Amino acid sequence: MTVQLVIEGLSLAFGGVTALNGIDLEIQQGKITAIIGPNGAGKTSLLNCISGLYRPSRGRILFEGRDITHLSPDARARLGIGRTFQNIELFKHMTTLDNLMLGRHIHLRTGLLAGGLYWLGAWREEALHRRRVEEIIDFLEIESVRNKPVGTLAYGLQKRVELGRALALEPRLLLLDEPMAGMNTEEKEDMARFILDVAEEWGTTMILIEHDMGVVMDISDWVVALDFGSKIFEGTPLEAQQSPEVIRAYLGM
Repeated sequence: MTVQLVIEGLSLAFGGVTALNGIDLEIQQGKITAIIGPNGAGKTSLLNCISGLYRPSRGRILFEGRDITHLSPDARARLGIGRTFQNIELFKHMTTLDNLMLGRHIHLRTGLLAGGLYWLGAWREEALHRRRVEEIIDFLEIESVRNKPVGTLAYGLQKRVELGRALALEPRLLLLDEPMAGMNTEEKEDMARFILDVAEEWGTTMILIEHDMGVVMDISDWVVALDFGSKIFEGTPLEAQQSPEVIRAYLGM
């Protein structure tokens, strides 16, 4: 198997608080890796370091063999790293279609002036991006809300639109920060199906933070458990369920 992401000795501190402590990790290409652990374990901090929102205190991150430790978030996005957020980060007054079109911004090649005046084939470029966005809308089954402001949509649909915007970037590595948080059972089942389809049909590598162990068991290929900023477990979902370290971290035993 091909290792797509390598994390070596990653540490992160805020003042006197250690958020991550010497994390070593290898992420296999095309697989779904779940990051689990109690609140405050360092899960979102790890994703923020991978996406570039946080700069680690020590260690390095390699993506497809390239050291990206000091790259900006937009530079990492251009390399093919996308993400969603625990709290929905959509433009609520804009439509579903417009939000997804914004996800194509890193692929735009026409300059601002040419784009504004539709010179030099800019209209052809927009049509191309529009076609890709329409494919994602069909894939996520959100055709009925494509022209509705996302602020008017039900919470589960907003989470689906946010996934769509991340997919519009065409990431090779997708970071999902609690994609099913706050959803009811039916919405969770739909989101789990879409995540599995993305992995199967597009071959996208995914790292997701998830608290629902039932979801972890159903969709993940590999599980990493954190506690107090340290990695305490790494293995299959079944092994995670039976791990004394994981049980102790969740139950405080």
